[in-house]
Amino acid sequence: MDQIVNVNEFQELAKRALPKMYYDFYSGGAEDQHTLKENVEAFTRIMFRPRVLVDVSKIDMSTRILGYPISAPIMIAPTAMHMLAHPQGETATAKAAAACNTIMIVSYMASCTIEEVASSCNAVRFLQIYVYKRRDVTAQIVKRAEKAGFKAIVLTVDVPKLGRREADIKNKMVSPQLRNFEGLFSTEVLPSEGSGLEAFASSTFDASLNWKDIEWLRSITKLPILVKGILTREDALKTIEAGVDGIVVSNHGARQLDYSPATITVLEEIVHVVGGRIPVLLDGGVRRGTDVFKALALGAQAVLIGRPVVYGLAAKGEDGVRKVIDMLKNELELTMALSGCPTIDDITRNHVRTENERLKSML
Repeated sequence: MDQIVNVNEFQELAKRALPKMYYDFYSGGAEDQHTLKENVEAFTRIMFRPRVLVDVSKIDMSTRILGYPISAPIMIAPTAMHMLAHPQGETATAKAAAACNTIMIVSYMASCTIEEVASSCNAVRFLQIYVYKRRDVTAQIVKRAEKAGFKAIVLTVDVPKLGRREADIKNKMVSPQLRNFEGLFSTEVLPSEGSGLEAFASSTFDASLNWKDIEWLRSITKLPILVKGILTREDALKTIEAGVDGIVVSNHGARQLDYSPATITVLEEIVHVVGGRIPVLLDGGVRRGTDVFKALALGAQAVLIGRPVVYGLAAKGEDGVRKVIDMLKNELELTMALSGCPTIDDITRNHVRTENERLKSML
């Protein structure tokens, strides 16, 4: 791993390590993959306004999310089926998160059970959930997460139906049996053609889920609830009205609706509506410490990283995940120093210039 100098290089290692079906599953986006590319490229259009002659001899990247301290505002996003990437699956990822002193959001579609992840190491974990047509299944999983010491529930709200992921259709991607659901129902669905994941989602996901169901979720858990999948100020306002405890600005890693906006381009409008009442997190396209800084400058409390974690896991297991997080932390630390920001609180909107601002200045 000594030769790897940035997070992007793990993607090529993962491509070599994984069967094509699994690499395509992790790396692919919806339809034309426009949003997939735009998630990354939108960051490149934001420029810095660095300040100099600031004492940056000590840099403090630490922050708190829902009151829980983390070493840097970089968390692990929920991504499905880590055992397809590495035999130790989510337990390896969880150990890396613990070693890096950050929060892992464990996917509802994890390969390892909630209990296995919880017992693998001592760390703060959140659980991401979908709501199934069988509400009792979702309720049972949430209760198990509470019992296992998870600290929050992250409700993903952008999957009434699964996005059209053409690589998975071509590869006839099969959803393996997920152990969290053993004894509840089978997640092995073998369609006559196309993606098994899409067939599974069609048969299980509740497309009737709506804002009133936040009350139902609140009725079955005492844990804080974050809503993941917000892309507009209108929906951000509704999350506030619904009384949730946090927002994740997310387009599902560009895997759902192609031509939805890159998350970094809509972050600021959502931050303005929220007005500091609850935390706003962001995922999608974060590949550099400079990206993390840009998201913080535009108002995010932290970012979530998804694909880079899976690529690190596929390439080098737990050590690969640690390396990915450490690289982003080191790059963020350098960006803060070179921008004149000794602490996270010193990063302000004045430290970046968006493309719109640049274009206006040219008029």
